[in-house]
Amino acid sequence: MKVTVLMGGTSGERDVSLASGAQVARALREAGHEVVAVDTARGVLSERDERHLLESGVSALPPEQLALDMLSTGDATALTRAPEVQGTDVVFVVLHGGGGEDGTLQALLELAEIPYAGSGPLGCALAMDKDVSKRLFRQAGIPTPDWLMWPVGPAALNEIGYPLIIKPNHGGSTIGLSLVRAEDEVSPAVALAEQQDREVLIERYVRGREITVGILGDQALPAGEIIPQHEIFDYECKYQPGLAEEIFPADLPAAVDARIRELALRAHRALKMRDFSRIDFVLDVDGVAWCLEANALPGMTANSLVPKAAAAAGMAFPELCSRICELAAQRWARSPR
Repeated sequence: MKVTVLMGGTSGERDVSLASGAQVARALREAGHEVVAVDTARGVLSERDERHLLESGVSALPPEQLALDMLSTGDATALTRAPEVQGTDVVFVVLHGGGGEDGTLQALLELAEIPYAGSGPLGCALAMDKDVSKRLFRQAGIPTPDWLMWPVGPAALNEIGYPLIIKPNHGGSTIGLSLVRAEDEVSPAVALAEQQDREVLIERYVRGREITVGILGDQALPAGEIIPQHEIFDYECKYQPGLAEEIFPADLPAAVDARIRELALRAHRALKMRDFSRIDFVLDVDGVAWCLEANALPGMTANSLVPKAAAAAGMAFPELCSRICELAAQRWARSPR
């Protein structure tokens, strides 16, 4: 199968995307596929470029926004007309944040009738908008912490109760996220979140165990537990070695494990996601699993959470990446055109 891997872009999660994309490209080649790697902000990557990405990893701080992006050059169809994309069997999108994860790129691929892996425009958009996704979680009977959208007054914040999580409504990797313990910390936290997004979400902080569940196809993979060195699983803990312990499978009672995996699959379906995703929870001291958010395009380095969950199920990273492409190709073959 000929696969084009799209990565990079210009969002604050660019480094994460490049690290994921380079490893996905290598894994797909190991699985026997013909692969072209494309940075949507720079073009086709050479073998040397890919080798550098594999060696460099993710920086300790998120990158600044870049000026150049094939998705924002004024010609939104330029990327879909590129020969590396036009001649492919499947596009594997490994973009995070911005136009790569919010459904914009997926809509362009749909219009150009180019097969691609992962959720469609609607699923990506729903997962990216945390306010909307939480509303759908509630409707599907999935517990999620109380929340408000900024601006709100002190009385409303007191009703939810401190501490609070303040974060961009769109985006990921905890960029722009703050744990707020008192009223005088609210304004600086909102200002930080607004650097990333026009919409800011304020959520009740739930103290407990960080649990994550990957979805592959229509099956929940083994749940994993994340034990960060910091109080929250922030950007540094996510991407710097030694700052978080990730245990797969999580040490959970059988009934709790089954419940969380069932809720994860329900969330995946409620947001109309497909092929693969990751659903994040906090398990509180009373055994309640609170769904925090869904990730339509989760990190895909070999050490990322979904690949670790797949490994716990006996699936190596090249096999996982190949399976995701197969799911996309099979769906495309069934789709009326």
